[in-house]
Amino acid sequence: MKTVLVTGGGRGIGAGICDALASDGWAVAFTGRKQAEEMAQRLEALRALGAPDADYFQSDVSDLDAHEPLLDAIFAKFGRLDALVNNAGVAPQVRLDVLETTPESFDRLLNTNLRGPFFLTQAAARRFVANKTKATIVNVGSISATVASVSRGEYCISKAGVAMATSLWATRLAAEGIRVYEVRPGVIHTDMTGPVREKYDRLLAEGLAPQARWGEPEDIGKAVAMLLRGDLAYSTGQVINIDGGMMLQRL
Repeated sequence: MKTVLVTGGGRGIGAGICDALASDGWAVAFTGRKQAEEMAQRLEALRALGAPDADYFQSDVSDLDAHEPLLDAIFAKFGRLDALVNNAGVAPQVRLDVLETTPESFDRLLNTNLRGPFFLTQAAARRFVANKTKATIVNVGSISATVASVSRGEYCISKAGVAMATSLWATRLAAEGIRVYEVRPGVIHTDMTGPVREKYDRLLAEGLAPQARWGEPEDIGKAVAMLLRGDLAYSTGQVINIDGGMMLQRL
């Protein structure tokens, strides 16, 4: 059975991705920082959606030493891995002007949003190549890769790095039959955006995006499912904007 690893799959965008892939018949392995017993209902939901199997692995993507044990555990449980979705990410704990950004916040975001996914991709890709697996890798980025937000500069920098990592992996792995993509969400209705809900309600009402609504985790999940199905098989390294048209150039 085809198996996917989704990091940060227990809530928000990650949960939307896991749901969509379960509905497509993928066996779903997902990670997070919560205790395993807290994910029992999520596992039941994934199986109910159609996943032939599902399991949760407590793991922090920023911990590089945990990557190989995580992959070992997935192969021990499922016997294979066919796709990786790098979704786990964090926002600044406090939004600060770039003049006030702290090294601690910068390091926290870069370690989780960029450094961790880069080296997890490296570890997974080595196995894909060794096993001759024609895998798919999807990085969940953000419109913040190109849209400057001076109150969370470290987040923007981390996502700009994800964009380049996508290009690098796509270039390196194409000859191995491995496709790599970035799905770039816009304003998505999740816990992460909860503290700025009123701000974006107003901005969407004022025309921030042509499709004047919040994006939902299922919108991202459908895009990832399309890529993992191979619907865009003659492509790699592409950015798929799921943003309600926000990045359109308009007069």
